[in-house]
Amino acid sequence: MLLGGRLLTGLACGVASLVAPIYISEISYPAVRGLLGSCVQLMVVIGILLAYLAGRVLEWRWLAVLGCVPPSFMLLLMCCMPETPRFLLTQHKRQEAMAALQFLWGSEQGWEEPSVESEHQVFQLALLRHPGIYKPFLIGISLMAFQQLSGINAVMFYAETIFEEAKFKDSSLASVVMGTIQVLFTAVAALIMDRAGRRLLLALSGMVMVFSTSAFGTYFKLTQDGSNSSHVDLLVPVSAEPVDTNVGLAWLAVGSMCLFIAGFAIGWGPIPWLLMSEIFPLHVKGVATGVCVLTNWLMAFLVTKEFNNLMEVLRPYGAFWLASAFCIFSVLFTLFWVPETKGKTLEQITAHFEGR
Repeated sequence: MLLGGRLLTGLACGVASLVAPIYISEISYPAVRGLLGSCVQLMVVIGILLAYLAGRVLEWRWLAVLGCVPPSFMLLLMCCMPETPRFLLTQHKRQEAMAALQFLWGSEQGWEEPSVESEHQVFQLALLRHPGIYKPFLIGISLMAFQQLSGINAVMFYAETIFEEAKFKDSSLASVVMGTIQVLFTAVAALIMDRAGRRLLLALSGMVMVFSTSAFGTYFKLTQDGSNSSHVDLLVPVSAEPVDTNVGLAWLAVGSMCLFIAGFAIGWGPIPWLLMSEIFPLHVKGVATGVCVLTNWLMAFLVTKEFNNLMEVLRPYGAFWLASAFCIFSVLFTLFWVPETKGKTLEQITAHFEGR
């Protein structure tokens, strides 16, 4: 029964992670699409934080019951929402599409009607020869791969293990602190997304993660070379008098992990999901976004499964320095490949990739 429930939960999460960003991007006004699209990741990190907090006071059975509440509300509220105007146009339901647009936007101002000439075109591999298809396809897949290769899921799933390796006494409290930071900075990213732009936040996020993962790897290298332990209680103030030099190094670990979470949350957390929902043309969006989501969850599975083995083979410092190298590649990829989509309609983004 537990395996069956977990399977159904995984299936539902996979569908939601595919459909939610697309639905939000298609119903959003261009000027606030970044804000609303970032709320997908914001809700994810809020859920993670609530799970950390609830896990400190509830057993797993009651956690499962608590997990039924959000999807129940979503099921009820989605009954009041219309289909997206773009989808209705592909079904030749123009009147319903305009009604949905009126409901969502209040007027047709700023609406650019998409071309639906190829809505019945079946996705074929031959389409990947066209720049308007293969460019966003490669960008979407790469964004999802780099997001996971940064090590974020390993950090979150193994947060307590990592802090125990770093010799912290209250590792569960450390997880709550990390979750809180992630929520706060994801909210900041959502608020400034449509002002700062996607590329700037991605590049800034990547550089912060490079610095923080390098620093955390350095911490493990220094403590491995030393002979003393570095126990520190997160509730002890920084001004407390240290008993050895490694206590100071333990705070390097705290700062590095918090900085990593903040850096990830402000860019590489929400933006890949947002860009995935923006860059694909209408007639290939279903298949293309499906492949991107599959890439994300596959990479998440591999990183999570192999992280402990990687720490044994490369040592903890080597594992984090490897993550730092992937973060460097993500910054370079952002600067040379990722286009800015701030303030553009979905049709303008498609035209950009097609060279129009």
